[in-house]
Amino acid sequence: MLEAVERRMRQYIAELGDRDAASLYARLPAGKRLRARLILMIAGSGPAAIKTAAVVEMIHAASLLHDDVIDDAFIRRGRPSINALYGNKTSIMFGDVLYSKAFHELVDIDRRVARIVSAAVVQLSLGERRDVLLSQSFNTDREAYLHMIYQKTASLIEAASESAATLAGKNPDAYRTYGRNLGIAFQMIDDLLDITQSAQQLGKPAMHDFEEGKTTLPYIYLYETLGETERERLLAMHGRPVTEENAAWIRAKMAETGALERARGEAEALVHEAIVLMKREREPALEAMARKMIERDY
Repeated sequence: MLEAVERRMRQYIAELGDRDAASLYARLPAGKRLRARLILMIAGSGPAAIKTAAVVEMIHAASLLHDDVIDDAFIRRGRPSINALYGNKTSIMFGDVLYSKAFHELVDIDRRVARIVSAAVVQLSLGERRDVLLSQSFNTDREAYLHMIYQKTASLIEAASESAATLAGKNPDAYRTYGRNLGIAFQMIDDLLDITQSAQQLGKPAMHDFEEGKTTLPYIYLYETLGETERERLLAMHGRPVTEENAAWIRAKMAETGALERARGEAEALVHEAIVLMKREREPALEAMARKMIERDY
C-alpha cells in the first residue's frame, strides 16, 4: 500500500511540469513514512486514503526542508540535505512548492479532512516558530517544551490519525488521542536518541539539538537535579559545539541522575495509553505500531 502512496506523490510532482522540482524531489530521502502508514492502517487502501497519505507526507517533507534551514542541518537521514546541496533559498522555496501542491490536492479529498489537516499545519508552523524562540536560551519549562513538540511534531500525526478515522467512519476521538500520544512519544524518543546514539546510527550528527540551543526533556530534568556548579557547566555548553569530553560528561550525568529514564518513562506512559485505546478499538496493528515506537533505536 505504501508503494501506491509513493506513486501518488511522484504523480503530484510530475503534474507540476517542472524538471527542477522533479530533480529536487528525487533527492529527498523517503524516511519512515509513519504518517502514511498510520493512515493506511486505519482507513485502508482506498483512493481517499491513498491521497490523504500522499498529501500528509508532502506536508511533512516540506516542514523538514524548512527545519533543515532553521537548524543549519546539512545531513538528513544519512544523506546531504537539500540546503547543503543547493542552498537555503532552494530548500525554502521547494518546501513552499510541496506545501502549495499538497494543499491544492487536499481540498478535493473531503471537507472534514481538509479542515483537520489544515488546522494541524497551522499548529506545525506555530511550533516551528516556538522551537526557535525556546532555543534562544536554556529552557527549563517542561510545559513549554511539551506544547512545542505537540505543535511541531504531534499535531500532524494526530491529524493523520483523525483524518483516517473520519474517512473510515471510526471513532475520531479515540484515534485523535492515539495520534497525539504517538506523536509526542515519537519526538520524546527522538530527543533521547539524539543523546544516546552515535551519528552513524542517527543518520545525522549526535547532540546536534543541544548545539542548536534546543533544551529537550532530558536536559530539563538533568538541570533540575544538578548542583549550582554543575548547572553552570551545563549552561556554558548550551548552544555551542559539543566536544567529546563534554558529550561524555553529559551522558554520564544523565545516567547518574536518571534524567534519561525519567524522560523515557513519560514517553512509555503515553504509548501505554495509546495501546489501551487501540485495544478498545480492536486495532492490534496499531497497538504493535505504538510498541515499536518506544522500542526503536534510530
